[in-house]
Amino acid sequence: MFHLAPTYTNPVRRTKTSQRFQLGTNRSLPPPLEADEKSYLVELSGEDDPANAKNWRFSHKMIAALILGFDTLVASWGSSVYSAAVTPVALEFGVGSVISLLGLTLYICGFATGPLAFGPLSEFYGRKIPITVAAFIFTCFMFACATAKDFQTLMLCRFFAGVFASCPLVVVGGAFSDIFGNETRGIAIACFSALVFIGPFISPIAAAFITESHLGWRWTQYITSIMGGFATVLDVLFLEETYQKTILRKRAQFIRSETQNWAIHHVSEEENIDFKELVNKHLALPLKLLFLEPIVFLITLYTSFIYGILYLFLEAYPIVFAEYRGISPSISTLMYIGLIIGVLLGCAIVIAFEPRYNRKLKENNGIPVPEQRLLPMMVGAILFPIGLFWFAWTGNYSSISWAALAVSGILSGAGILNIFLQALNYLVDAYLMVSASSIAADTFLRSLFGAGFPLFATQMFHKLGVDWAGSLLGFLAVAFMPIPFLFYIFGARLRKMSSCAPTDFGAPKKADEEAQDSDKTQ
Repeated sequence: MFHLAPTYTNPVRRTKTSQRFQLGTNRSLPPPLEADEKSYLVELSGEDDPANAKNWRFSHKMIAALILGFDTLVASWGSSVYSAAVTPVALEFGVGSVISLLGLTLYICGFATGPLAFGPLSEFYGRKIPITVAAFIFTCFMFACATAKDFQTLMLCRFFAGVFASCPLVVVGGAFSDIFGNETRGIAIACFSALVFIGPFISPIAAAFITESHLGWRWTQYITSIMGGFATVLDVLFLEETYQKTILRKRAQFIRSETQNWAIHHVSEEENIDFKELVNKHLALPLKLLFLEPIVFLITLYTSFIYGILYLFLEAYPIVFAEYRGISPSISTLMYIGLIIGVLLGCAIVIAFEPRYNRKLKENNGIPVPEQRLLPMMVGAILFPIGLFWFAWTGNYSSISWAALAVSGILSGAGILNIFLQALNYLVDAYLMVSASSIAADTFLRSLFGAGFPLFATQMFHKLGVDWAGSLLGFLAVAFMPIPFLFYIFGARLRKMSSCAPTDFGAPKKADEEAQDSDKTQ
């Protein structure tokens, strides 16, 4: 699903020349290598080579998955732990509540910019180094947030913390692709996605109780810093590299050092980094896909709306439960438990459809069948507006128990997970050769929605009321609902008309050769 980074396969250009090279004083070129060039390449030694992380023992895989999952949880936790600090920060620094909300939105804006760097870095240096370095710098910025002396410092540090927090959201999906095969990857990615969404709902609960205690809002940032520091220690001590190219490159370096045979190398050491090509892959091509490909545009618009609602709930729930229902602010955050249960239910629904997808994949000789990804998304598209309307029309009526209102979150949470996860899976399968760029386009736009929605949530719910504000969101969800059904019917035809999407279930069209070469995924 989240294998966001493209694989670079640009060998150094070799030109025929009659030029006489001089290596030093009275030293010309040494004799040519006696064996064929391929004889010096380091490759997998067999089907059970541990350089392929898919061959690791199950316990070995689980250790890596748990560490990477914790990195992801910390990153998503940090995004919303600030929600309980909005009012205290506004009072301490003398700014308005909407201005104070920038601490939440700037962090999410960091999610939009970070992948531009961490995507290619994970291909050049592997998975461990970017994740470990990002976790350490994230921890530093979170400590800076906790000790900020003015509002500007706090906002800048929140933004840069978001930039480095985006690293696991980008790289962990690629690491899971390294570790798990087709049969188990769907389940692993579903669990990974659940952590991405559970984090923003768990942290406001903890933050509310911390803020209302004598500890104050700064400890919401201190605790996040401590979590980041613990993640860094786990990454340094226990996380092993999963990226095959990096593992084999290190093996080649070791063999060279031990044998003093400098011809031994891995093919990745011949690669040439082209800045112009990087710009095309990570800036130009994603924008091209976003605005010229109907599938990418509509799926991205839908997931952006879902992502915006996710962070809008961080403002809407306190209004409904604390202001209108009179529940204390800290207790009102416990209502997020309904959303958490919904996310777990959505994860279970996706996993339940995995055997069907694997069966279709096997019938199609291992070639992805994109439209099969849309079935759980259809379920989510139906559940999500039901949850929103339920939330809207039980919020204002004191005769209706708060428990009935909280239960609406189960449907909303399940819809969020099903729509979001399967939409991204569909993009990866439908745009196999340029999947990294399609996901980059989605990541950029949805981060802007996630950053913007909380800014108008308070005014919208105060002026329209819970019933009509929630209904407005419900009607928008209904307007988006036909998308997975339409693509299930017409998606294959649209892909045949595309210059970037695979046609005939896997054969890429020839029209955009440069895009395919520059963005081919493993």
